[in-house]
Amino acid sequence: MSRRLRILLVAYQCGSGEGSVSQIGWEWFERLAKRVKVTLVTHVRNTKAILRSGLPAPDAEVIYVNTEAFAGPLYRTASLLFPRSQHAVFLISSLDFYYFDRKAVRILSKMQKLGHHWDLVHMVTPVSPVAIPSLHRLGMPVILGPWNGGLESPTTFPEFMKQDSAWMYPVRHLGNLFEWINGGLAGSARILTATLSTDRAIPSNHRSKCVRVLENGVDLSLFEATAWPSAPSRKDLLRILFVGRLLPMKGVPMLLEALKVLSSSTPCDLTIIGDGPERALLEKQTEELGLRANVHFLGARPLSEVSAAMRDAHVFCLPSVRESGGAVLLEAMAAARPVVAIKYGGPAEVVTDEVGRAIEPVGREYVVKELLATFQEIVKHPDSWRRKGVAGRRRAESEFGWEAKVNRTMELYARLVNREQSANAARTQPGTSSAADENERLVHSYLEVK
Repeated sequence: MSRRLRILLVAYQCGSGEGSVSQIGWEWFERLAKRVKVTLVTHVRNTKAILRSGLPAPDAEVIYVNTEAFAGPLYRTASLLFPRSQHAVFLISSLDFYYFDRKAVRILSKMQKLGHHWDLVHMVTPVSPVAIPSLHRLGMPVILGPWNGGLESPTTFPEFMKQDSAWMYPVRHLGNLFEWINGGLAGSARILTATLSTDRAIPSNHRSKCVRVLENGVDLSLFEATAWPSAPSRKDLLRILFVGRLLPMKGVPMLLEALKVLSSSTPCDLTIIGDGPERALLEKQTEELGLRANVHFLGARPLSEVSAAMRDAHVFCLPSVRESGGAVLLEAMAAARPVVAIKYGGPAEVVTDEVGRAIEPVGREYVVKELLATFQEIVKHPDSWRRKGVAGRRRAESEFGWEAKVNRTMELYARLVNREQSANAARTQPGTSSAADENERLVHSYLEVK
């Protein structure tokens, strides 16, 4: 068999420059299409973004599933009800995924009857264990994830959680109902999970299928390692960068409070890239703290400009109090910049003393104090923090680069397809020992890893 693997890639969100989860979907599609024959199944709303980027390979295919008559009104209603909570909007809007899933399975089943065939199906977005699909009904090995979710709300930041409509979070347990209906976990071959919180969200009888894979990756060619700007000191500017949606849970007010105290003794500068419902309030807080000359709100920017901002910064800070992932931390590390974050959720598993500092999630006052102490330490011991940035780049190269992630996934594909083909051969030719050996040989032809 000389053909490449045929992968059915399901990405409800998929599109370059369309947000972090959509970017994840696009990265999988673009990079896998260079290795295997990919048929992408995605929502019709992603059409413009995909056409703008173009198909990543001549034989790549796209199937668009249209549920907009339901999804559009659902999203608009959720946005009106929860203008300050991105997570609440996501939870309500995610109900459309189940309609998308059922419709996609019907379309694909009809295609199979017409002679279309794939070796396995991999659902990469949504990245939440709330999204339990019925893809196993297509009769091929199913990989779910990488999923990132199941994170409980911190109890030490009640003001931020109240603003973020945290009372809505139990809605995510609806996934248990859809698992009972669909049996998607039971029908899956592997479940890729990003964090310990996600592992705990998977029912115990399915955890043996779990494989640890971070849902985010980083483009190491876009976020290149560069030398630090001139070392900060009490005379030279300390440049701090924040990138993210401006939402209550991102904790930016704590960063501004720390900057207020720091600016009284140290020249400092904070660049904020991102937009969201909290922007007006944060700009008002900046004025009230007398930081107008120190803080620069740039709004949303493309990844190329985010990369340039990383190169100009001394340190990247993400004071989010509830962050399941934290892709931007990986980007900062790839750019050889030390990172500062709250030790909760995804950042707790990414940020170590080797690459920066993870602040214990004790409470607002404690975090402000520790942010201030950290920035002062960077000024006092710049070379130590420069080395943290260098260590972050090394770790990004070995663990977080998209190519490394795809390499490992290709190996998983090959093992699953090999197992499936061996089982089929045993059913059709009982007692034939050469079937497994032949499939083992075919594994190597599938692994077109550069």
